[in-house]
Amino acid sequence: MVEHEAVPLWLSTFSRFATFSLMNTSEPLVIVNHVEKVYATGQRTVAALRGVSLEMLAGEFVALMGPSGCGKSTLLHLLGGMDRPTHGRVVIGGTELATLSETALAQFRRRRVGFIFQFFNLLPTLTVLENAALPLMLDGVSDHEAQERAMVLLERVGLHTRASHFPAELSGGEMQRVAVARAVISKPALILADEPTGSLDSENGRQVMALLRELNHELGLTIVLATHDDEAARFAGRIIRLRDGMIEQESRNVAIR
Repeated sequence: MVEHEAVPLWLSTFSRFATFSLMNTSEPLVIVNHVEKVYATGQRTVAALRGVSLEMLAGEFVALMGPSGCGKSTLLHLLGGMDRPTHGRVVIGGTELATLSETALAQFRRRRVGFIFQFFNLLPTLTVLENAALPLMLDGVSDHEAQERAMVLLERVGLHTRASHFPAELSGGEMQRVAVARAVISKPALILADEPTGSLDSENGRQVMALLRELNHELGLTIVLATHDDEAARFAGRIIRLRDGMIEQESRNVAIR
């Protein structure tokens, strides 16, 4: 008889809510086609991306690496609908982002993408629970449901006992774990993490990356990580190296389990 691994209690509870936005998994979730991004600064123009093309499948964990100015953060911003390409196409789950109005793009960011930032971006006047629940509350979900779902995730990231605390009372590693819960709570198609270990010591950074890897497995999350850190990139299954706005190298990775 084949024994099936038991579903963790937190996951079965979390799954009572809406299903994840995995969309059509037979097609690439992310398509970047000949994308260029040029910034004008006075009389000068700066090409941040130069004809980048790539695809990502649902459930992948991909690390973007390269030196400062290589274009990895710019690419992350385009994937998240925070900026638009100068040329080329960015398609997420079958939707070409350039075709969306500003209102539709804001809704896309709120519902389909979870963001994790280097400096956490928690609101200092909100509690841990309120920060984690904020994306749902902004999207019109009732306070009760939003906070119920947030508490389940806070338990998963080991912070349910800190739910009533404020960000100033947390360590850097704890703040980033709250940010991870906030990114996941809307059950987005895509998680974008921009240098999530950049403000953490090595041990807290390792814990945050291990958490992201576990959630990638447990929830089938698609994660794109921008990082300078070789240790952080080891948690990804694929590494794309950029230089001067172009893809320099791509490799599969034996990710840390």
